[in-house]
Amino acid sequence: MERRSFVKLGILSLPSLALGQSTEVNGNGLFVRSGADRFGETHSLGFSTISFKVCSADTGGGMFTMEHDNLGKGGPNRHMHPDQDEWLFAMEGEFQVEVGKNRMILKPGDSILMPRKVPHVWAQVSDKPGKLLIAFTPAGRMEAFFRDFGKTGKLPSESAVLSSYGIERVGPPLQL
Repeated sequence: MERRSFVKLGILSLPSLALGQSTEVNGNGLFVRSGADRFGETHSLGFSTISFKVCSADTGGGMFTMEHDNLGKGGPNRHMHPDQDEWLFAMEGEFQVEVGKNRMILKPGDSILMPRKVPHVWAQVSDKPGKLLIAFTPAGRMEAFFRDFGKTGKLPSESAVLSSYGIERVGPPLQL
């Protein structure tokens, strides 16, 4: 087989990157396009679009990473994770964040680590939609939580349901 035909055949056999699918890179990494979901799926909690970037199975349960896009004003209830650290990276918009008793504003390029067992809450506060990259480590059941409730378009309100995913609600959302 000619080299040109071999290269063409190799390129044609790759999964389509234009369709938002992820592609393993020579078995040494994982490539996911900006704004795309790891599996080409759609997830929403009604107030944002969620794209899975790095899933639990990709890291042996070590990490789950997702992108929250098109976030309107507001955010989740004050909560904590007994077993996961949560990291936020502001990509677009501004976010008021409270970790323990400390309050700050995240602007694009800023990040914050919210340690396990420490109550925290965040809210998108800018007039234009915001975008966050969020990572949980270890992954725990966070991917399952966003997969399960990303189908319904709304968050559960029952404490027992939340705790089954490793989330404890400890207060209301931030007042804007």
